[in-house]
Amino acid sequence: MEKLEKYSVDKIDEGFALLQNLETKELKLVDIYLLPVVKEKDILVYQDNFYVKDDEERRKRQELLREKLEKLKNIK
Repeated sequence: MEKLEKYSVDKIDEGFALLQNLETKELKLVDIYLLPVVKEKDILVYQDNFYVKDDEERRKRQELLREKLEKLKNIK
């Protein structure tokens, strides 16, 4: 079974998206036409030679960041 690669959409500019591999932190420049409709901070899974949005993973990551921010706010 092929290992799934997950990417964060870091930046979109002039027809290209800069993706960051969530595991290796490697950056990859991809033609926007090879992706589903995305915006910055979306999470993509590369599977079977296609990029697919992972809204659930994006929601989990946002919640985790919110929790970390709240903990930092409460440090005295």
